[in-house]
Parts: sequence; structure tokens; C-alpha cells
Amino acid sequence: MAVKMRLTRLGDKKSPTYRIVVIDSRKARDGEYIDKVGHYNPTANPAEVVIDKEKAADWLSKGVQPTETVRALLLNAGVIEKSEKLSPSKTNPKKKKK
Repeated sequence: MAVKMRLTRLGDKKSPTYRIVVIDSRKARDGEYIDKVGHYNPTANPAEVVIDKEKAADWLSKGVQPTETVRALLLNAGVIEKSEKLSPSKTNPKKKKK
């Protein structure tokens, strides 16, 4: 079973809020989830992010893969550290021939 940590949408039209949940990757976006880890409100100024760091770290240690958006939220919250693999490559791009 492939388990992911991703966002599920709540809220009215044009005023979204999201839950950060652990869910089977084959389930629907707003389907039944295994565990709630936190929530994210992008419409607040500044954006409100609440994450249970212990729960998130526990699930990550069990092998749960976060989506790109959730990974960014976890990085900002300090739950995970940025790895060098996520950094852009330091090689020079190829020059175009004229």
C-alpha cells in the first residue's frame, strides 16, 4: 500500500482551507484518510500553517512520502531538513549554437 502525506481541500468556493493528511495514494483527494497531521490556510495573511511535528516526523520515519507542496510546508515548519538533492544542479547550462 503506497501511503502519502498530502493536502485535502475544505472550505467554500474561492476560500479554500486544507488539511494535511496521511492517506492511501489510490484514494480520492477528499476521501477517507488514515491520520490528520495539521492544517493550512493560504487565504490568511500571512498564511496559517499548523503541523503536529511529532506526528509528521513519526509518519515520515515509517516511510510516508509527502507531496511537493506538503514537503515545502514541512521544510518551512522545520520538521524536515532540506536535502542537497532538492537543490538545483550547479553545472552550467549548455550554450546554444549560432
